[in-house]
Amino acid sequence: MIGLAAVDVEVTLDSIRDIKLYQSKDGYRFSVDALLLYSFVNLPRAGKIADLGAGSGIVGLLLAKKYPDSMVSLIELQAGLADLARKNVVLNSLEERVSVMEKDLREIASCPSFPSTEDRFDIVVSNPPFRKPRTGLISPEEERAIARHEIKLKLSELVGASHRLLRSKGRFFLIHHPERLSELVCALREKEMEVKRLRFVHSNISSGAKMVLAEAVKDGAAGTKVDRPLCIYKENGGYSDEMKEIYEGV
Repeated sequence: MIGLAAVDVEVTLDSIRDIKLYQSKDGYRFSVDALLLYSFVNLPRAGKIADLGAGSGIVGLLLAKKYPDSMVSLIELQAGLADLARKNVVLNSLEERVSVMEKDLREIASCPSFPSTEDRFDIVVSNPPFRKPRTGLISPEEERAIARHEIKLKLSELVGASHRLLRSKGRFFLIHHPERLSELVCALREKEMEVKRLRFVHSNISSGAKMVLAEAVKDGAAGTKVDRPLCIYKENGGYSDEMKEIYEGV
């Protein structure tokens, strides 16, 4: 066990690609969604990056390694996860470039003075809660429930926070459920953010899409590119070659 801000929580120490990560044994743990989102960010360089709803920090930490000249802010509402993220920053020796902010994204969306124009971000990423409160089975474990269902954050509020944080022409990357794609596009356009790239994620080549990766540009022009599908598994059940590369970095 390691000491967290509010209570001692049993954790595991895991490794993925080139980072190590403390995770709560019984609370929220990262899934393949986080790795897919990380891999979808394909810009040649990045200055300032914000990870919204960062959890224990996996996406932001991976991006900090991917972009060694970047400054990364991990923004997380839940105190236990924010404290784990701080420990993971130290664990990966990234204290000089990665910071953790324990903050409600709803406050960011409604705050006209934060951040200042010069402090806005080039890239914002998010692996948000996918489900509305009354859809699907809600976990009895609060940390997981908040991470997976829109209990503390609606999609429109997430988009509002990303708009507030991004500089003009900055890019917002996120992963979501395909069934909510039209809702996402409408929410982004309400904030003058245009979807520029989509990639649908399938279990295998024979299945329908289970997730969608989206890249939007603040103050961007209309026009969307759809990348080739990403299949997690081969037909025989093993990981696809691309998925192996995403996991292992080989």
